[in-house]
Amino acid sequence: MNPHIRDIRVPTDWDRRGLPGWAYYSPALLELEKDHLFRNHWQIIGHVSDLPEPGDYLTMDIVGERALVVRGKDGVVRGFHNICRHRGSRVVADERGNCKNALVCPFHGWVYNLDGTLRGAARPQSFPELDKNEFGLPALDLEIWMGLIFIRFRKGPQASVASLLKPFEEELSHYRIPEMVPANGVWTQTSPVNWKSVRDVDNEGYHVAMAHPALQDLYGASYYDEPFVNGVSRSFATYNPHAGRRWSVGRYINVAPEPTHLPERLRKAWIYYGMFPNAVIAVTPESAQFYQEFPLSTGETLLRGAIYRYRDESREAAAARYLSSRIDRDTQAEDVQLSVWSNESMLSKGFAGFYLSDLEYGVRTHHDHMRAQIPVLKLETAPNEAEMEGLNAEMLGGVTPPAP
Repeated sequence: MNPHIRDIRVPTDWDRRGLPGWAYYSPALLELEKDHLFRNHWQIIGHVSDLPEPGDYLTMDIVGERALVVRGKDGVVRGFHNICRHRGSRVVADERGNCKNALVCPFHGWVYNLDGTLRGAARPQSFPELDKNEFGLPALDLEIWMGLIFIRFRKGPQASVASLLKPFEEELSHYRIPEMVPANGVWTQTSPVNWKSVRDVDNEGYHVAMAHPALQDLYGASYYDEPFVNGVSRSFATYNPHAGRRWSVGRYINVAPEPTHLPERLRKAWIYYGMFPNAVIAVTPESAQFYQEFPLSTGETLLRGAIYRYRDESREAAAARYLSSRIDRDTQAEDVQLSVWSNESMLSKGFAGFYLSDLEYGVRTHHDHMRAQIPVLKLETAPNEAEMEGLNAEMLGGVTPPAP
């Protein structure tokens, strides 16, 4: 057993089964997931460098909610529901942009200051006097950690981002992520699977040797996962001694400059930090990135992420970043196909359910976290759709679920 792995116990047959197949196509369960996993847990919306100037903003639409973050005239980044207090229109319609001195609702022209307070309604004489704070944009919880901007739609079981990610703070501090700048901006794509099928693939490296030839060439022999503990996980690898059989891998390790700002143990490392329920922060010697997934329906998922680079990167570092992105691109395409094959079987009468390897504790512990938050997932047989919310509340006993 790898000495770095935390909280490993001998799995029981119950653990090896994973989540039941019905959990991947139940509309009622999806509504519970939106409420208990996505709206009340921290989500990454971007990086402070995505908002360099006052008035710069980012938006993100997920699980029926609309988030807006904007840099104020005072330089402070704030988060709001992207909802006009008049009729509920979007205050800004684009995914990113600059609103200069104010946010102007495109429906009726209500105007909000960059700090979210109401500047004024169109035709104000048609309304009673409106309090500028009471009728300001509804605020979101927002926290900036390592330069990444996290938002939360409502209070939940997780503490602050800083306390949640404290186990990795020292290691990540070497990468100077707050000083990085966007490489290409935020990307999105959709995948025709349940969001859990995406996460199940990403939460274990047992499949790397078979399914990811570039990653196996680069670091397969050294790769190991750690389980989810208190809502976070870690996967670590360093370059194989004889890596380079594949063109992109060989070019990558040959052109990548020596990252002297990193300690020796990290100079050839690719590291992935998981955040329950749906996000990963990943670092390589030349870049940092986040990626995440959000349910659009029981059978469609939004994939979203961004890569950040060093502001002063050399030509060699830029080439290495390009090559590492090629490796990541191929890996993501391979993972999408794997998730499709796995997700298809959840509706099959011939599939008896997961039976997990000892190496798949990332999947097991992620499922454990989900069962703690949504206890109906402990049921092997699907509950009645109309009764699921009430049954889940009953199984929770009317108490807030424990922090993951």
